Amino acid sequence: MEDNILLAIFALLAASAALVPLAKAAGLGTVLGYLAAGILIGPYGLKLLTDSETIRHIAEFGIVLMLFLIGLDLQPREVWRMRNKVLGLGLPQMVLTALAIALALQLAGFALNVAVIVGLAFAMSSTAIAMQTAEQRDITRTDAGRASLAVLLVQDVAVIPILAIVPLLALSGGGSSIETELTEAVAEVDNPVFWQTSFLLLATFVGAVAGGRYIVRPLLAFIARTAVREAFTALALALVIGAALATQALGLSPALGAFIGGVLLADSEYRHELESNLQPFKGLLLGLFFVSVGMSIAFSEFLSSPVAILALVLGVIVVKFVILLGLCTLFRMNRADRLLVAILLSQAGEFAFVVLQFANNHGALGADAFAMFTVVVALSMATTPLLLLAFDKLVAPRLDARSKQERAADTVDETHRIVVLGYGRFGQIVTRMLRSYGYDMTLIDDDAAQIELVRRFGVKVFYGDASRTDLLHAAGVGQAELVIIAVGGADRILEIARNVRRHFPHVAIAARAVDRGHAHELMELGVTLFERETFHSALQLGKRVLTHLGHSEEEAEQLAREFHARDHELLQRAFELRNDREAYMGTVRQSMTLLHQAMQSDAPTPAGGKSQANPAAENPSPTSPPQDKRKPGKRASGKVDKSRLPRSG
Repeated sequence: MEDNILLAIFALLAASAALVPLAKAAGLGTVLGYLAAGILIGPYGLKLLTDSETIRHIAEFGIVLMLFLIGLDLQPREVWRMRNKVLGLGLPQMVLTALAIALALQLAGFALNVAVIVGLAFAMSSTAIAMQTAEQRDITRTDAGRASLAVLLVQDVAVIPILAIVPLLALSGGGSSIETELTEAVAEVDNPVFWQTSFLLLATFVGAVAGGRYIVRPLLAFIARTAVREAFTALALALVIGAALATQALGLSPALGAFIGGVLLADSEYRHELESNLQPFKGLLLGLFFVSVGMSIAFSEFLSSPVAILALVLGVIVVKFVILLGLCTLFRMNRADRLLVAILLSQAGEFAFVVLQFANNHGALGADAFAMFTVVVALSMATTPLLLLAFDKLVAPRLDARSKQERAADTVDETHRIVVLGYGRFGQIVTRMLRSYGYDMTLIDDDAAQIELVRRFGVKVFYGDASRTDLLHAAGVGQAELVIIAVGGADRILEIARNVRRHFPHVAIAARAVDRGHAHELMELGVTLFERETFHSALQLGKRVLTHLGHSEEEAEQLAREFHARDHELLQRAFELRNDREAYMGTVRQSMTLLHQAMQSDAPTPAGGKSQANPAAENPSPTSPPQDKRKPGKRASGKVDKSRLPRSG
């Protein structure tokens, strides 16, 4: 099997294709699926593949690609804004975790140098697992995502000094002592080469900034103009590899170089094109990395000392979890975010393999200890998807319920003719407009932070859940004339509307509708005062586009009014046939065609009647009417001729 590369690739792809979708469908996440695939085909499963080290080295390029793409998504100023988290969260996490694990290992009977090396190795978390999970959950731009990234960046930078002190801790051969090693370390710092390397590092960074602006971007523009897609993909890969090689040559992490390269191109106009070209490679290589981790779990080693290994895995996770939770609490992150960060970074990472192998090569770890700690790293990585699953199923629902119960509803001490449920951006606009005409309203919202914010501006908003009938009674809905439902979410709007209609049938309801289907559901409840939340903004933009294309404001306004009226007719007609799907679809298609034709017929012609598509067919004089007296956009047959439509399109 080892000699047949095609068979090896087939085994990898087939196992991944079979197990990853099953794990995803079962709610276990894709990472567990890849790990299971690695266990299945690895040396402790079907033995289809046994060289997990080679596969992992290849697949680690997926981590490099991932950090490049993360950098592409960050503006340099955003990275600068993260400096507090980098220094206040990332650095203390590394130091405290390494000290705690080293102390625990020494108390367990390990030598001091072994305890320190393993503590430093286990202090690092898995960039692949943490950031892949953050992307899948779409939390990379949240507090949890940014905090995780800050910690991981510190860990990437820390790899080099850790590798530098491993030989010092190894104390291997020659009867060297700590004093001797420290003397050599001081001599190394005094060596001019040390300062030359530091200067070279700074020069490389400055050169990267200049090269990105004056070489890479013009090159991207040139290749984009050629429209050769594969050349653009090749250049994208070359940029990632080049950035990784540059930092690797300076003794830094390749992943860090890729991240910096991505940040330098984050404000490029080709950012999205680079991202779309590299995403498939990143996904495949990261999957391969997780497969290699599954292959590296030495079950024979685990079976020889299961209690010790499970104790180490549990100890690593608990220590990292507690330290991260405490640091996130100091940063005043909300409960859900700090728990999520602590889980995302609770495992040992891929760089732990590197540090342990390096220590083993220098004689700091024996073969047995190396095998045991490697299994601990792999198993700790396998626990993260399980912890996240437990968080989603058991912890998150309780946190959500508790957050709603943490603050009791305010006592509503005033009632008015109008009650507004929801005081977000939508509710604020409606409320300000009504207030300008002298109306007073009772305002209710369930976002405590939003309420505290608006109260600073002198706006009185009561805290409470608008779906609760007792709160509606307390707010005086029974004596009100109108309830405005301005909360977000289609289902929640319908729930509140049904509740109001059931208990207060005499009260008029005004609500926001998410789309046409949602509008029909509100109409079924007897709600006649509603507006689709994107309709009028789209209509206003259409008016501005018409004026930009040469129409007068009066013409654009007339066309918008006509479109609004005809669309409202279509909405009513479709509502009457909503229960007959075939008739409904046919009516919608027919009405949209008639609306399209009617709007073309009624559309005012721009000054001069000049058609942008066919200017030669029109009178060249800007003040003369068109030669063709028929309505714009029509042939004699009455069919729509798109080539003769006015500039309104």
